[in-house]
Amino acid sequence: MNAVHTAIESAGGPIAAAAACRVSRQSVDKWIAKGCLPRTEYTGETSYAKALAEVAQGNGKPFDPEWLLSHASPKKSAA
Repeated sequence: MNAVHTAIESAGGPIAAAAACRVSRQSVDKWIAKGCLPRTEYTGETSYAKALAEVAQGNGKPFDPEWLLSHASPKKSAA
């Protein structure tokens, strides 16, 4: 299980995570499959890690958004 999957499960699963981040369930499924958050999370355009951490806190399964960001960064392509 990758860090994104762990965070999403802590937030209540893909449907709850999608609602918290205001994205589609399919987007969340892509994050899980890739094991990383979108590039926009690292350019300051979005704050999905924070939204997921807030929901997880409410579920009694807290994590630090910085932990998620450090473990779920997009991999640079080898091209």
